[in-house]
Amino acid sequence: MTDHVPPGTQPSDLERFLRDKIPLARAMGLRVLPSPADRLVLEAPLAPNRNHLGTAFGGSLHALPTLACYAALWIVLRDAGLDGHVVVKHSAADYRQPVTGDLRATCPRPSAAQAKAFIADLKRHRKARMELTATVAGTNERPAVEFAGTFVAVL
Repeated sequence: MTDHVPPGTQPSDLERFLRDKIPLARAMGLRVLPSPADRLVLEAPLAPNRNHLGTAFGGSLHALPTLACYAALWIVLRDAGLDGHVVVKHSAADYRQPVTGDLRATCPRPSAAQAKAFIADLKRHRKARMELTATVAGTNERPAVEFAGTFVAVL
């Protein structure tokens, strides 16, 4: 069975899609925030994502930007009218400071040129990859986590 591309890129549509397809997103309390066209912003409350110290759990701090990048690539597929699978191939995160409040991950959306090249590769090879980054906000909006990942889409 293939995943179905969300019917729209409204925050509520994307949030419903992520929560339905990825149970961890539901458990984290993930919310898709309205955001400018050049980025995607996901948020999760601290309470279900805290560690024994009362700060954000490292796994949640890795999962949220992973989901932000995953969702940004899903939007590229949806905008191209394609249905396929998106997976993370490689990821790394640098943890700069603890997060003591709600978790907020921001992923810059791929540019039109990046999306066009990605879709061309995907149509030609039925598989394509894209490098994406995201940050999790910390104190004074300085990055608490810097995330980078390689994501693959397969038709």
